[in-house]
Amino acid sequence: MATIINFEDLEIWQLSRIYCKEIYDIENTKLKNNFRLANQIDGSSGSIMDNIAEGFEKEMVITNSFSSFQFAKASCGDSRSHLYRI
Repeated sequence: MATIINFEDLEIWQLSRIYCKEIYDIENTKLKNNFRLANQIDGSSGSIMDNIAEGFEKEMVITNSFSSFQFAKASCGDSRSHLYRI
């Protein structure tokens, strides 16, 4: 099993980065005139990556700290919900 040293090594973070890029591509087509919705989707998709990274870094310091990962899951739901509006 590979050793995870940095949050960038986490497959879930790598997938969230791809998701963020796909959201960015959608924003530049379907949402280019709906700035408010584009901003909300951009923010929530970026929060997924950020909360995974934050959770990983916290875990390195404090064991059994899953709150940031829970926030990442919540941001994912938020982002998915926004996508239903397009």
